[in-house]
Amino acid sequence: MRVDLISREYPPEVYGGAGVHVAELVRALRGDLDIVVRCFGAPRDESGVYSYPVPSGLASANPALATLGVDLQIAQDVAGADLVHSHTWYANAAGHLASMLHGIPHVVTAHSLEPLRPWKAEQLGGGYRVSSWIESTAFTGAAAIIAVSDGMRRDILRSYPWLDEQKVITVHNGIDLAHWKPVDDPDLVRELGIDPDRPSVVFVGRITRQKGLPYLLRAAALLPPEVQLVLCAGAPDTPEILAEVAAGVKALQAQRSGVVWIDRLLSQHDLSAVLSQATTFVCPSVYEPLGIVNLEAMACGVPVVGTATGGIPEVIVDGLTGRLVPIDQADDGTGTPTDPEKFVADLAAALTEVVSDPAKARKMGAAGRVRAETDFSWVTIAARTREIYASLT
Repeated sequence: MRVDLISREYPPEVYGGAGVHVAELVRALRGDLDIVVRCFGAPRDESGVYSYPVPSGLASANPALATLGVDLQIAQDVAGADLVHSHTWYANAAGHLASMLHGIPHVVTAHSLEPLRPWKAEQLGGGYRVSSWIESTAFTGAAAIIAVSDGMRRDILRSYPWLDEQKVITVHNGIDLAHWKPVDDPDLVRELGIDPDRPSVVFVGRITRQKGLPYLLRAAALLPPEVQLVLCAGAPDTPEILAEVAAGVKALQAQRSGVVWIDRLLSQHDLSAVLSQATTFVCPSVYEPLGIVNLEAMACGVPVVGTATGGIPEVIVDGLTGRLVPIDQADDGTGTPTDPEKFVADLAAALTEVVSDPAKARKMGAAGRVRAETDFSWVTIAARTREIYASLT
């Protein structure tokens, strides 16, 4: 069976969880399937990987139209595949058109949902209506939709109630446990401005509304004074959200020491070292289908404090591998806390609880590593994905 897998992101151009997912899935599937990767961006050296730039005539167009320009090229080249599998709305149009053009099944993996990310209009303008249309059309026409968590599956069926429930299938995200593991390198973390002898809370993620960074910055002001806050945060969606976060960091740095902002992409080794020295990892997202970063932290033996939203409760076992922070959210698609002050206070309280008991934190981290090994192996995820492919061809 030849499967053409389409993604905006593919190494080395990876900036989020979807790109990590695609890279690991391809590696896991290639043992017994012919996997052809079609991705956006610069040429890749890897065999079986083809990349596509934005057509020159669309270089200055709205990003949604530029995306469609790439998708049209990819859809044409899918000829000869037995099945096409697309990831995120950026690739969904290519998958949908390839399915119609070549008469093959289209599988979609949902890493996020446009109806639940209305702030994307800040980034795309009218292109957000285009991206929403692409996603809706592709989901409606898909032979199968893979949700990366049960929470995501519920969100899909709520956002697109006309879909056949039987074709929406949960297959969790996974983690490469051979690569993500504890790394003890105190000299490296010192070079990054982190004191390995002080307790620390570490955040890793893009600067986007869904990640909840402004709430974390407010919660950090309530933490014990000896606690460091380490932000591995970059790739802002818009200049506006970057400015908001930069102002929040500056204000926090004026109040307390140990506020470290690393705005460049760290290597896997360096990031593993940063995670491994953390007392706790934090995921303050207001929207998160699953959160591969949570699995990465768990694989490094670190407890995770995360918002009880989306697929996060399927990863964190409250009290065993970390803490879940309750949140009551607006039902307008933004995920905004209905009581922001309570959410900030609850987040600060959960973080304080974990960082104030290092022995318990280490025990939670060890349990998290075991859970990652037991429940989130790519071997299991690849096997389930193959079963879905086989059922459609």
